[in-house]
Amino acid sequence: MSGTLVSFMAMAIGGRELSAQLSTFQILFFRSIIGLLIVGFLLWRGNWRQILTKHFRIHFLRNISHFGGQFGWFYGIAFIPLAVVFALEFTVPVWTAVLATILLREQITGARVAAIILGVAGVFLILRPGLAVISPASLAVLGSAFCYALSHTLTRKLALVDTPLTILFYMTVIQLPLGFVTSIFDWTTPSSEMLPWIIVVGAAALSGHYCMARALAIADAIVVVPLDFLRLPLIAAVGFLFYGESLDWFVLAGGVVMFTGNFLNIRAEKKRIVKKETQ
Repeated sequence: MSGTLVSFMAMAIGGRELSAQLSTFQILFFRSIIGLLIVGFLLWRGNWRQILTKHFRIHFLRNISHFGGQFGWFYGIAFIPLAVVFALEFTVPVWTAVLATILLREQITGARVAAIILGVAGVFLILRPGLAVISPASLAVLGSAFCYALSHTLTRKLALVDTPLTILFYMTVIQLPLGFVTSIFDWTTPSSEMLPWIIVVGAAALSGHYCMARALAIADAIVVVPLDFLRLPLIAAVGFLFYGESLDWFVLAGGVVMFTGNFLNIRAEKKRIVKKETQ
């Protein structure tokens, strides 16, 4: 989880630095290039045959959704405080609970309803509609969270039939041309000073997801999720120290409310699984 926290913060800082020269679509394009090089090397060291899949349509839909999520996230990074972006990103479990019920026909429980209600309450605390002007960037990050939730829901289907490296391979292969086509009409050649940040964004995107997957494999979600929540105060500190962003206590309060809903839901799921196993 330490690797996850460092990776996501590095990706956010890299995205903020790159946004000074590059469009959001260009950031996604270069991110995919770096990711494809890393995944290609890992496949070369391992087994190329694992990329054969019978579920390309699901991979394609997952990556269209993930591309939209990445766009909204990096767009928000460029225009609003980093802490606000990370706080709104915590709505992903709320959307995932809704989509899992619809697409995977998972049971809607009282704990999930509570998580959804607290998630919405947290969003209202952060955005404070009526008291503050809701920016397009904030709405983009909320849309990003929904796209990520759809991507996560489809990933759960793919994880049953394809390896994690296969999922990452199609992620980079499908999103690379998407990033190129959308950025070519407003192309800016990055300066040499931007190259290290391009590498940071591409590598951190993969390492963050890898470390999270390893953490969930080693420990229960009820242990991992509270550690993941540390992203919010840590990125708030980074924004304050390096970009002069003010510490908004409404953002932290909204994050705490959403985290509470997520944590209660995970704890209820843990109890349900233990009860089922002992029957």
